[in-house]
Amino acid sequence: MDALILSRIQFALNMSFHILFPTISIALCWVLLFFRHRWVKTREQSWLTAYRFWTKVFALTFALGVVSGITMSFQFGTNWPGYMERVGNIAGPLLGYEVLTAFFLEATFLGVMLFGHNRVSERVHLFATFMVAFGTTLSAFWILALNSWMQTPQGYWVDPQGIYHVASWIEVIFNPSFPYRFVHMVTASFLTVAFLLCGLSAWQVIKKTADEATPKVLKTGLILAAILIPIQIFVGDQHGLNTLHHQPEKIAAIEGIWHTEKGAPLLAFAWPNKDTQTNDYAIEIPKGASLILTHELNGELKGLNEFEVHPPVAPLFFGFRIMVAVGMLMLAASWFGVYQLRRTKGDVLKFPRYFLYGLASMTFAGWLATLAGWYVTEIGRQPWIVHGLIKLSEIVTHTPPANIAFTLTMYVVVYVVLIISYVGVLKYMAEHPKKTEAEPTAGSGEAIAIVANEAIDSTSGEQK
Repeated sequence: MDALILSRIQFALNMSFHILFPTISIALCWVLLFFRHRWVKTREQSWLTAYRFWTKVFALTFALGVVSGITMSFQFGTNWPGYMERVGNIAGPLLGYEVLTAFFLEATFLGVMLFGHNRVSERVHLFATFMVAFGTTLSAFWILALNSWMQTPQGYWVDPQGIYHVASWIEVIFNPSFPYRFVHMVTASFLTVAFLLCGLSAWQVIKKTADEATPKVLKTGLILAAILIPIQIFVGDQHGLNTLHHQPEKIAAIEGIWHTEKGAPLLAFAWPNKDTQTNDYAIEIPKGASLILTHELNGELKGLNEFEVHPPVAPLFFGFRIMVAVGMLMLAASWFGVYQLRRTKGDVLKFPRYFLYGLASMTFAGWLATLAGWYVTEIGRQPWIVHGLIKLSEIVTHTPPANIAFTLTMYVVVYVVLIISYVGVLKYMAEHPKKTEAEPTAGSGEAIAIVANEAIDSTSGEQK
């Protein structure tokens, strides 16, 4: 494989790993703010217990998100040097704003949030939690503004050397796809967190390690998901209509429309065949795609034959359907969960065993849906890095492919170890909540060492 393909794979790997953690941290801190507010309002110990436990989940997630984000940003220089040379006047400030207004904001108040309980007033601690939550969302704002501009660029001018400059920051930031992309991503984050709450809580019930906070956390997750799934479906539909207007070739690939037609069917399943430009084994709903995208049964949709260049069909076609399938599964699980809450009057210990195992198996369902959606978004822009303006082949590195292959292999090894460790730590925390619920104190270093030794002992059988 040449440098272009290897660089694409490496950046996709880094992006795939990195996005897992902001997808949790963006929404989890708002949930923590809710837990903290309920504690201040009611003084019920269960809310404080929930806050302490999930604060540690947030801290771990935030740390991995920061580290993986740094390695990803390096690749703008190592793998795509032409990117900053061409659009650095636009991308550089947006990335800088993300660091200055979001990362510093989060880092400043994160220390108060993690270690300030019983050292500052409840109002100050609540405010610190709010500022961290606001910072994570602001971080997503700047990153998605840049990503959206790359999808639907506007507000720029180009000098004779091919360098892009800002004509209007308002148009750059609030480009046509940004509002839809931002709301869609933030909602996806909340859904990811909702099922993380449900999954770990259900696992605690299964393993009989549930404490007084477990019912409240599980109820919060189920209600949050049940409310947000219909909203996400609506937002996704509006995002699709926006994409149809600005990137019709992406929609054609998603729907497997090879030739322009009226009354295009909605393909529930098919196997796109690029050689024959047909869809094999198709299961279709007549006129469904035209109805959804044009709101007319015989509405016309452009086919891929209309475009000189277009993205690969198979990744978009299957990625979109995976995202939708996971979303429908989330809808069914959350609504059935709300029914179970009503049936048992909120007693999660009386939930059917099969349903608890189902929720536990969906702990990271949000990750699957998010990755599928991001693949559709990013692969759907190919072969462009800035849609319609700059191709990837124009900005790729001249580094020997063997060097890229070596670093790619190292990334794979490190990321596999990290993701297994992350999931393992969350599993351990769910099974041993009493060992992780204590608030850090002045001797937190010693306390952390004791907990770490206990975690090792549980694996090795030794007693320190």
